[in-house]
Amino acid sequence: MSSSVNRRQFLAGATCVAAAAVAGGVFGAGPARAATTVYTPDWSSVNQHQAAPEWFRDAKFGMYFHWGVFSVPAYDSEWYPRNMYDGGSKANAHHIATYGDPSGWPFHNFINGADDLDGNHVEFAPRLVSDGGDFDPDEWAQLFVDAGAKFAGPVSEHHDGFSMWDSQVNEWNSVDKGPGLNLLRLFTDAIRARNLKLLVAMHHAYNFTGYYEYAPEQTGDSLKKLYGQLSSAEENQLWYDKLKEVVDLAKPDILWQDWRLDHVDETQRLNFLAYYYNQAQTWGREVVATYKDGLDSHGEVFDYERGGPADITNPYWLTDDSISSSSWCYTVGIGYYSKQQMLHALIDRVSKNGNMLLNIAPMADGTIPQGQRDVLLALGDYLKRFGESIYSTRAWTAYGEGPTKMGGGSFTTPTAGTAQDIRFTRNKANNVLYATVLGWPGGSLTIQSLNSQRISLSSLTSAKLLNSTADSYISLATPTQSTSGLTVTLPSSAPFTADAYVLKLTFSGEIPSLRPLTGAVAFADVGYSGTGTVLDVGNHTADDLTLAGLTPGTLSSLRLAPGHQVIGYSADNFSGTAWTFTADNADLRNTGNNDKVVSLKVQFIPSAYFRILNVTDGLALDSGGNVSSGSNLKQWTWDGSTNLQWQAVEVGGGYYKLVNRTNGMVADGWGATTDGSAARQAAWNGGTNQQWLITHRGDGRCTIANRTTALVLDGGGSVSSGSVTKQWTWDGSTNLLWTFTAL
Repeated sequence: MSSSVNRRQFLAGATCVAAAAVAGGVFGAGPARAATTVYTPDWSSVNQHQAAPEWFRDAKFGMYFHWGVFSVPAYDSEWYPRNMYDGGSKANAHHIATYGDPSGWPFHNFINGADDLDGNHVEFAPRLVSDGGDFDPDEWAQLFVDAGAKFAGPVSEHHDGFSMWDSQVNEWNSVDKGPGLNLLRLFTDAIRARNLKLLVAMHHAYNFTGYYEYAPEQTGDSLKKLYGQLSSAEENQLWYDKLKEVVDLAKPDILWQDWRLDHVDETQRLNFLAYYYNQAQTWGREVVATYKDGLDSHGEVFDYERGGPADITNPYWLTDDSISSSSWCYTVGIGYYSKQQMLHALIDRVSKNGNMLLNIAPMADGTIPQGQRDVLLALGDYLKRFGESIYSTRAWTAYGEGPTKMGGGSFTTPTAGTAQDIRFTRNKANNVLYATVLGWPGGSLTIQSLNSQRISLSSLTSAKLLNSTADSYISLATPTQSTSGLTVTLPSSAPFTADAYVLKLTFSGEIPSLRPLTGAVAFADVGYSGTGTVLDVGNHTADDLTLAGLTPGTLSSLRLAPGHQVIGYSADNFSGTAWTFTADNADLRNTGNNDKVVSLKVQFIPSAYFRILNVTDGLALDSGGNVSSGSNLKQWTWDGSTNLQWQAVEVGGGYYKLVNRTNGMVADGWGATTDGSAARQAAWNGGTNQQWLITHRGDGRCTIANRTTALVLDGGGSVSSGSVTKQWTWDGSTNLLWTFTAL
């Protein structure tokens, strides 16, 4: 795991012009992959593997732990073995003051055992409770169960190169050195004994691709192996051999891997996938392989580190997060996120079509600090009481509503919500909608997403509040629907104490379809039923649709956001016969193209006009009227003026021109190269400086990026009406986010 700044890739949601492989929400469980008798080490074969089987989508929550040799110094982070060699770093200074210069007191002393400068013996050598120590793998596994986890397992090798099993290919292992224990076997037995799925995490791809860059050159093959200094061919073979041992020893249900897989030889990556998937077939199990880079979503599950998308995203995904913001392993003085932050993060991620893998940080002796236990037991208490709204649910058309925005990429902090924040899930039968409120809302709650302009609730049969004990409910009066939303009358005060409260809305048939705010919802059955996939503005090939959960050639009905259209094609890559849909269509048989669309484009209707509002300042994009070419774009309080109305016309490649209704000129980046440069307007000339990429960042909010400058339109913050619209490098700020509302 990484706390390094150079890993802070910002995976900021789904682009409106990118493939559905990274965007869109899905009602159904996704496409099933046919079982392959024998997987071969090539992409066409391993891509047939089902990335996220049903049990994984049902599980929602798992746990793992960073515990190993790096836990012994209990300082800085799990990157201590790397950072202790980095001259001038705080870990280096601590190491020199506590143990001595790394040139004479190297990292492997923590494995073999040595004395610090005060004469204290230090070594990673936890002892089992049965041998008089503090380490009890069975007690750990029970804690995972009590926390509500459905899968769990160890980090079996971190970047440091120390294997936590009886390795035959790496003498630096927990049986031959240090503990003298086959830790992976102990955890495997304890976790499986409690009917949890087993996860094994491997971080060893970084061992030889940069982790020990500050360590001196070692002498002898053994030390070179530990410090990742063998030849490239030897290192790549060792990477595969370690994985093969883990697969054979533990038979993991989930084999989770950290970053730098893209630095491993592709041949060995494919060898691993084929071996793992073939072995799983002999075990009779559906397994999951995860990745952050180097693999793909056809057969594997993408993992966001410490984050998640801003909106519902497909294919099914995973995030790994930690109970602490400061370190993945135990350090003296470690701090923890609150129970509300962790719980609300879990609820948010499930609502967006993902699972959460939560890390804890045990001490080197095998003790789990009470502060971590408290958070875990609070999670378990909630999931025991209200788990029906989490486990075995699926994402709905919308993830939720409210002022608290979570996710938006990797390295986004878990955030506690408020009583104004709601997150949706639904049951697999698609006749129960759960609305989880992240705080007690008082005697009345209005769910704005369920307003009469977006959804018909005539088939709603009951509204209940999940009670304090599992499988019990408090019946509520029939809610009332208006253009403002669905208003539910609740008890005047909270009937029990919880960190979130769940409404259960039950329907006589399938949950009615919800009109999207942006893009379109595509259904495999007529009448807006069956598998429905939310598709953002953009171009979606047959492969994209498959990954999004809509089998090509099955599109039977469509719901469109106002001002949007869908162009369907009878062949892949936007070829063959084309059909354009500018309004909802409950039965494509009426137009003669039911089950014929193989690829499609979701676009803004070229003739439609939009109000484009900045999220921070609430002002509308303004041309200023009949101004001269080259005039700055401004912002103005919305007053309905044609100066504030824009067409978004696709010009090819997913790029748009933004045409003002008053003067007919288009927004122009003007070749700006620096943050803060003004955006301007001019007559359309077809230049790339007048072409804009509209990227959905979640919750109906988009960035508008210039094709020439790569900068995005910037409102500038809480500015006054008449302020200039600028351009800025995308950094996640709401100053750079805009909403499109059809007029």
